[in-house]
Amino acid sequence: MLILTNARVYTPLEVVEPATLFIDEGRIADLRAKRHPRGEDLKGALVVPGFIDLHIHGYGGHDTNSGEPEELLALAELLPRYGVTAFLPTTVTASHEELLRASRAVAQAIRIQGDRPRGARILGLHLEGPYINPEKAGAQNSSHIRPPDWEEFLQYWDAAEGKIRAVTVAPELPGALEFIGKAVGLGVTVSIGHTAASYEKARAAIRAGARRATHLFNAMPPVHHRAPGVAVACLLAPEVAVELIADLVHVAGPMLELAWRVAGTERVMLVTDAIPAGGLPDGHYALGGLEVDVREGVARLGNGALAGSTLSLDQAVRNAVSIGIPLRDAFCSATSVPARACGLAQLGTLQPGNPADFIVLDPELNLLRTYVGGERLF
Repeated sequence: MLILTNARVYTPLEVVEPATLFIDEGRIADLRAKRHPRGEDLKGALVVPGFIDLHIHGYGGHDTNSGEPEELLALAELLPRYGVTAFLPTTVTASHEELLRASRAVAQAIRIQGDRPRGARILGLHLEGPYINPEKAGAQNSSHIRPPDWEEFLQYWDAAEGKIRAVTVAPELPGALEFIGKAVGLGVTVSIGHTAASYEKARAAIRAGARRATHLFNAMPPVHHRAPGVAVACLLAPEVAVELIADLVHVAGPMLELAWRVAGTERVMLVTDAIPAGGLPDGHYALGGLEVDVREGVARLGNGALAGSTLSLDQAVRNAVSIGIPLRDAFCSATSVPARACGLAQLGTLQPGNPADFIVLDPELNLLRTYVGGERLF
């Protein structure tokens, strides 16, 4: 049994201090609000559930569109260095054949990982496109964007062995509302994104079952006082979790704060939208067949459009805290909220019986250790 004591534990819903954490057979056996004489003394370090990234296209040169399970497993082994213990590989818009390969690769990688992964847990697949609005393509390859196609989607579903957990859809597209209803019926979370939808059309999508907003404010019409649009519809809907890219480039600090104040701690979800260039030096890269230039850590297309990010989730949490978001709220946005949004009740909280996926941070929120299933991976 692993015993860690004299820690400040964020469950993250409450703070326990001084705390002792008992780990046995890959799960949390107990959490006590006192020190233990035989435990390893963490000297007041912070213990937090492992971070969960539900929107990531790659990092360190690894690409979720590669169609290679080995690429996904290598990405999984890399992410604990940034406090991530579970993630949802996210594809960019691509040809039908490429998305089929990517779907198969996710199923294969999950099968290889098994119950005791040697990296961050691969949770399934997030298809970001191809069912998006070409007017709001952003860094998605517009040559492969197409209207929602249920029969095509079922081919991805079968290839992924039912492991598709999320799909981004622009609700104003022909057939989108019917598609949303069918996807929800399969247990897939529908996220509204890359869209020019009006407030009313977005509300219709939410009534049809959409429950997430893909990188809120980005690839959406700007908020206007006479045309509130999709962003406001998502913020005002208590059933919708909203993704935020907190690199302080995609969304300005005051807008991040506004989203938190409106949506509240239980609905704001930090994501990276990271691309394979993340963690690599500035230079020229590719994303979904498009050329990307990374300068000073910011990825853009040739036309100046942002092309995902090079953000890590631990840095996103630090950025949120730097603009005044309370520490517990910032932790929730990277742990319990994404776990709940992905339908994984046992992840994202430090409770007896849950998998022992957690991280140890110093008071400045620098990562000291990462554990997955009770095994130290960083």
